[in-house]
Amino acid sequence: MVPPLRIGLLGLGVVGSAVARALIDKADLLTHRVGRPLELRRVLIRDASKPRSIDPSLISANADDILDDPETDLIVEVMGGEQPAHDYIVRALRAGKHVVTANKEVMAKHGPEILAIAAERGVDISFEASVGGGIPVIGPFKLDLLANEIDEIRAIINGTTNYILTRMATDGTDFGTALAEAQKLGYAEADPRNDIEGIDAAYKLAILGSLAFHTVVRPSDVFHEGISGLAPADFRYARELGYAVKLLAIGRANDGAVELHVHPALIPQTEMLAKVDGVFNAVTVRGDLVGNILFYGRGAGAGPTSSAVIADIVDLAHRTMEGTARVRPPAYDDRYRFRPMDEVCTRYYLRLLAADQPGVFAQITQALGDARISLASVIQKQNVLIGDPAVEYAEIVLMTHEAVEAPMQRAIRAVASLPAVHSIGSLIRVEP
Repeated sequence: MVPPLRIGLLGLGVVGSAVARALIDKADLLTHRVGRPLELRRVLIRDASKPRSIDPSLISANADDILDDPETDLIVEVMGGEQPAHDYIVRALRAGKHVVTANKEVMAKHGPEILAIAAERGVDISFEASVGGGIPVIGPFKLDLLANEIDEIRAIINGTTNYILTRMATDGTDFGTALAEAQKLGYAEADPRNDIEGIDAAYKLAILGSLAFHTVVRPSDVFHEGISGLAPADFRYARELGYAVKLLAIGRANDGAVELHVHPALIPQTEMLAKVDGVFNAVTVRGDLVGNILFYGRGAGAGPTSSAVIADIVDLAHRTMEGTARVRPPAYDDRYRFRPMDEVCTRYYLRLLAADQPGVFAQITQALGDARISLASVIQKQNVLIGDPAVEYAEIVLMTHEAVEAPMQRAIRAVASLPAVHSIGSLIRVEP
């Protein structure tokens, strides 16, 4: 019989527990399908006193018991966070052990170095679960799409924010209420900053950008902006204009530069991405050979993420039997520079409150015109009374033609400084 692949599991949280249960409960099925047993040898936990649902003899609170075990072939890291996960992954690779990880932060910040260590030591690291949960996107980028020149990625890759935006769009719920609901349902963490500020999506886009454009992308190369400034009114106006509002991760390569940005965006309602709701994720890719393709499915949760982790384990089990489980030294192109957000060109949606008085709109258009920003359409809605004594303000929505980010931001500051302008409600970029 082929010897078992012996696995050390780092982390027994939501995802780790699902992985452990799958390896134990599906042991016979996996052995039959893989051609060798997958043996869960030891599990690292933080609190040894907490009751667990697996055999206590498998549990350890000491990472050395797993990382230094010469009998362990594969380390599965599902702890999350940058440290100590990064150090454990590096230790495992340097010890000649293969690694499977779901850690987007570690792979986004340290991916190139980690891949180089794995190549040097003749072992492999798989990270399908780090982006898109159960959606298989890493594998296709590494193999199926390798012959393509990819010029665009557009993705909804954070289930928490997509759930919140869906609630705001369908029921008129305000941001705070939708966030609280997401937390109650377990879709959002107690501290949701990484999700709602676009940081989580930026980590994932850094990983996808590195694979798609064959260049080293750091999280600092990815502009990110969150969703907390959006209001129910933005969803009403977007719908009236024929758009949906989504937190979009965008990567584009053109004219010798790569741009990577995460932010709320208006997407035409006719597009597939506009129909991705709830906790579902989707990634669209455009390549010169394959054209446009779409990956879609549940992007988070114990089930989808554990499915991706187990898939990586099974793949490594096959390749270790074949003697092909090793990373090739990373090869990166040097033909691209990173285009800063200030140089990105797009259209814009602008919502503001301004005094309902003669000449005010002319002042606003003058401020925009001075920055060479031209308008495509204007909507003026119901008036509101603000202040004491009450002043009547009009809510105005402006849609621009294509403009460069830096001049647009200067124009917004100029508009906001006008005495007749009460407030800038939202500035949202518009996807073609």
